[in-house]
Amino acid sequence: MSGQTPDPDSAHPTSLGIYDRPGRPAVTGIEIAAILLSLLWLAFAVVVFVLNPEPRDGSFLVTMLAVFMPVAMIWVAATAMRTARVMREESQRLQTAIDAIRNAYVVQQQRAAITHEPSVTRKLDEIAEATKKTETALATFSTKRRETSRVVLPSLRGARGGAGDQGSLELGTPAEALSPPLSTEEFIRALHFPETTEDTEGFAALRRALKDRKAAQLIQAAQDVLTLLSQEGIYMDDLRPDMARPEIWRQFAHGVRGRAVAALGGIRDRSSLALTAGRLKQDPIFRDAAHHFLRRFDQMFVEFEAEATDAEISGLSETRTARAFMLLGRVAGTFD
Repeated sequence: MSGQTPDPDSAHPTSLGIYDRPGRPAVTGIEIAAILLSLLWLAFAVVVFVLNPEPRDGSFLVTMLAVFMPVAMIWVAATAMRTARVMREESQRLQTAIDAIRNAYVVQQQRAAITHEPSVTRKLDEIAEATKKTETALATFSTKRRETSRVVLPSLRGARGGAGDQGSLELGTPAEALSPPLSTEEFIRALHFPETTEDTEGFAALRRALKDRKAAQLIQAAQDVLTLLSQEGIYMDDLRPDMARPEIWRQFAHGVRGRAVAALGGIRDRSSLALTAGRLKQDPIFRDAAHHFLRRFDQMFVEFEAEATDAEISGLSETRTARAFMLLGRVAGTFD
């Protein structure tokens, strides 16, 4: 391969010959021009110094310098020109080699990405399969939401009070309205949703909460946004938010906004924030569901905070529903 010159028009070299030192002719045009100039000068010097019979003052050394100094200068210039030419050729060869290495690296990275993509897909499939059972179980309760819209039950604040705090029941009230009010513990457990298909306690709390009108509205809104977020690979169990103190939650319930309640947006996962923000801007269905959920959670928490203890507020903030509120609230600017 030695002696081959790379094709300058080729953007993707295919031969290792680009790394070989290209061969060069022993005598180039620069040397030929230097030889001709030297011969012309020597002929001129012979005519001036040898054939001219007139006597001259000065030594023999000065005469030799006058004759051969121009010849030496010609060859110095020729050598410099040839060196510059060699440097240009070396620079071009080095640039070609660098381009070839860069192209090879890009191709290698593309192949690695193609090879790695199936494994990433398998991981995503495994995650989706792990949550499929829970989502299927939750879907069995979706038909009960329509029934709860016709039920007149006490509010969350009335759930913490006794029977004397409840309003009078109208004639024809369904039998479900006569059931005991939803307790705070059951309400918080329902907002976290069942852990697995065998989580009987979680399903029992969810079943009780779906019989409460206000709780059912919030749970429906929460399930809608959790399902949409799972389509982006965002799951609340994967998030580890910075938990805010109960007094900050209380300030939010009292209408405080801005830096004082910024700690509520404790989600720090950049990929989840970026994916949620992109979906919020591009998908109008997701945007409507997210804003509807934020309104429901805000209305619920105003009533919940009035009767809840600090421990109950902390328990609520650790549920999947509260984490979804932190994520969507931060992206939507609720805490600004």
